[in-house]
Formats: sequence, C-alpha cells, structure tokens
Amino acid sequence: MIIVPEAAIADLITPQASFDAVEAVFGAMSRGDAYNFPVIREAIGHADALYGFKSGFDRAGLNLGLKSGGYWPGNADKGLTNHQSTVFLFDADTGRAKAVVGGNLLTALRTAAASAVSIKHLARPDAKVLGMVGAGHQSAFQMRAAAAQRDFEKVIGWNFHPEMLSRLEATAGELGLPFEAVDLDRLGAEADVIITITSSFDAILKDAQITAGTHLACMGTDTVGKQEVDAAILARASVFTDEVAQSVSLGEAQHAVKAGLIGEGDIAEIGAVINGTHPGRSSAEQITLFDGTGVGLQDLAVAAAVVEIAVETGVAIEVDF
Repeated sequence: MIIVPEAAIADLITPQASFDAVEAVFGAMSRGDAYNFPVIREAIGHADALYGFKSGFDRAGLNLGLKSGGYWPGNADKGLTNHQSTVFLFDADTGRAKAVVGGNLLTALRTAAASAVSIKHLARPDAKVLGMVGAGHQSAFQMRAAAAQRDFEKVIGWNFHPEMLSRLEATAGELGLPFEAVDLDRLGAEADVIITITSSFDAILKDAQITAGTHLACMGTDTVGKQEVDAAILARASVFTDEVAQSVSLGEAQHAVKAGLIGEGDIAEIGAVINGTHPGRSSAEQITLFDGTGVGLQDLAVAAAVVEIAVETGVAIEVDF
C-alpha cells in the first residue's frame, strides 16, 4: 500500500492538475461512467464536529475509494485547519487497500477546481468583476482558481467578520488585482461572477441583489440545513450541479425544492455541459448558478493523480498491508 502524507501534497499536484481531474470526473459522471455512493455526514456530539464519508467508483479511471473527514470548528485555535480529511483508495480489481492520501489540501484544491470548472463553462466570457462571499481558509483557493478562468479586473468581497477580509485582499494582491470590501447590495450589483464559500445556515444573498448575467458558484452548502443564497434566486436562474441527488438533498437546491420553487428536473449536471450534451449558458442576460455540493469522486480523482505523481517522483511511501 502507498502512503502519501499531507506534508507532501503541495509539491505533488498543481491547481491546474486538480482542475483537469475534476473536469474529467464530472464528465464521466454525466456519461454514467462514474457514480457516487450515498453520503454519510453526522454531528458526532463532540467538539461541535461534523464527520462523514464520501465515496464512489469511476469505471473509466478505475478509482474506487472514500474520503473520511469533516469539520472541527475549534481547530483554528489549535493551529489546524477546520476541515480535516483523509482519502483511501482501493484496487478496483481485488478490493485490496491501494493508497492512503492526506486529504486537507486536496479538499481545498478540488473544491476550488469545481467552482472554476463552472466558471469556465457557464460564466459570461466578458466577466470582469469577481465577487467573493466568505473569507475563510477556502476562499483563497477559490479566488486563485477562478482567476485562471476569466480576465478579471477587480475583486470585491464581503464577510460576516470584516476583519478577515485581509485574506481576500492579500490573495487578490498576489494575483495583481485590486480588492475592495463592499456591502452585499454592491457586490450583487457589480460582480459578474460570485463565489459563496461560507458555512452559513441562513441565506446571505437575497434575490433582489442578483442582477442579470451573473454566474454564481455556491460552494458552502453541503449539509442538510445549510444555505448561502435566497431560494428565489434558484427559481430565476438556470441551475447546474455536480450531482443532482446531492443538490436536492443537502446542497443549495434543497431549500428551493422544499419550497416548490424548482424541481429535480430543473437542475442540470455540469458534466452535461462539459460533454456538450447541454448548451449551458444561452444568453448574456441569463443568471446561471452552480450548486457545488462536493462529491466523493472529486476526491478520488485528485488523490489518484497525486498517487501517480508520488510514485513517479519517488515520494510515495510503500508499506506492506
């Protein structure tokens, strides 16, 4: 069995490689070549933690396995990231354990890659202003990945805790982009692309704040009850997702579906746009929304890419198991 420790990940995989892996697996899902198993995600009654498993099988890439992990809100005080996870890969031919891979950085990269894939395929080509809602650890990864997809001229941002906006300003500076902290009315009015990446259980962006032509990538809602945007926005938008079943059960669409504003049939797979079986954006005025729920196959795809590189470069630790 191969072990790739968390500390080795940063030197093994790039954001572009993560993007390519996620885009490919979304396409495989839409073709029926890959599928996710039901998600388990529970509050464990200790340390306010949410813990769970995401798993699946990609027949095209022969990636079989799971990601185990969750969210520990007190970790920041301990010098750790709040999200902690590990990916386990198994040999699809025999079921034997194949690899254990540190999943913290991979989770950040694959989540950012998913929103970037949606921007590539759904945002207006002339998008110039990137709006960020949320300034936590994941936000920097999101901004960097988004910036690779459009020629943004400016980043604007909002966060529940304004003192954290320095992260967005610093990341924008790295990218050579000006940054401005704004209220939500201005963010909705000015941003061509909006990424929401929070842990909110109440709608942050309201329907009246979203203007024609906007693309939204809603990346924080991955649990029953979470919500980042007004359900009425989904009723106005063309809605896309990584996996429809997760979108309606634990993603951003859960609230719009429950309210009867949209149905499961109103949500399209981003993989269908990638494969060319869905047209995606049809006009400059159309509002598009990507409900990024996070699927196990994303984790398996990027972990498999890491294992391959680790073996090629001699970084992989091999143990009998």
